[in-house]
Amino acid sequence: MAPAISNTLEDINSMIPYILKLNMPEKKFWADYDSDADILYINFKKPQQATDSEMLKNGILVRYRDDVVVGITVLDASKRKGNRDLN
Repeated sequence: MAPAISNTLEDINSMIPYILKLNMPEKKFWADYDSDADILYINFKKPQQATDSEMLKNGILVRYRDDVVVGITVLDASKRKGNRDLN
């Protein structure tokens, strides 16, 4: 197996526990990455139709529909590799 693929698979494997911890009623999510803007969009509802949002101090935008989290927007996503400080 090529080293780049092996490293990517290791990264994905390390994310699995965090993905499984997501406290969402539906265990589905969709992710889109905009490389031009360096923004990662993670949606838990399709369509998300957020009614409110909250910008965290670390540059992560949490989107809500009423009291339910429907999505997360991660700014400067490519600069977060290995950064475990998600609060």
